[in-house]
Amino acid sequence: MDILYLMILCSVSLAVVFLIVFIVNVKKGQFEDDESPAVRILLDSEIIKEEQGSEEENKPELKKITEAKSD
Repeated sequence: MDILYLMILCSVSLAVVFLIVFIVNVKKGQFEDDESPAVRILLDSEIIKEEQGSEEENKPELKKITEAKSD
């Protein structure tokens, strides 16, 4: 019977610790932005494609610069 009291005490204390951590994170604003992470995963591939496209556009300029330096 003593072990039952010990387990109840441990469970309640663990629940209190999780509640305190949750309250602290809510006050810090951890849970303010719920939509951006879900939408960001959809937009990541578009950002990567745009960055790759801009790099490909800059490559001819780099070739011109390297050719000018070699001359």
